[in-house]
Amino acid sequence: MNIHSCENSRGLRPIWCAEEMELEYEVTMLPFPPRVLKPEYLNINPLGTIPFLEDGHVKMTESVGMCLYLVEKYGPTDLAIRPYETDYHLYLNWLTHADATLTFPQTVVLRYTIQEPGVADAAAEGYRRWFVSRLKMLESSLGDREFLCSDRFTIADICVSYAIFLAKQLKIEQAMKPNITRWATALFERPAFKRAHAHKYIETSG
Repeated sequence: MNIHSCENSRGLRPIWCAEEMELEYEVTMLPFPPRVLKPEYLNINPLGTIPFLEDGHVKMTESVGMCLYLVEKYGPTDLAIRPYETDYHLYLNWLTHADATLTFPQTVVLRYTIQEPGVADAAAEGYRRWFVSRLKMLESSLGDREFLCSDRFTIADICVSYAIFLAKQLKIEQAMKPNITRWATALFERPAFKRAHAHKYIETSG
């Protein structure tokens, strides 16, 4: 299994998941954006997006889907919640919420504050506010919970907390609400997260 990723990208999700499950895998770290700085990457992933998972004949481009694939393919694991469990619906909702609601506006902020600064400052600020407003459900849900679902750490926590990790990188301080901060701080102290985050791109000559 090989996971292609960039530093601080959504590739953290499947790498973290693989670390929690103690799976055997390799990571290929690329410069960002790889489709520009490593155009040969397009021969592997024609979209040029990160992350990209290869596992035999399996090829995947979506980080949340990769986490689901890992827990279903290589489980059983407590990282997954099963249909007979009470919080199964919350699990599914948080997994889709992670990208559809939270990291989507962050990609706009990322593009126009880091990749193309000054091109669309108003859009970047608007999406920054949009992201912060979408954190209301997360903050309230964590009021009496250590984890998002079923009183245990799952890939829902992995996938949703990445948005908070990225908010820190983007310096969106308004995202650091009390319950969110308590929850995310504990998650980012997990040894598997630290191992996942330790992967860095090292430029080589030639």
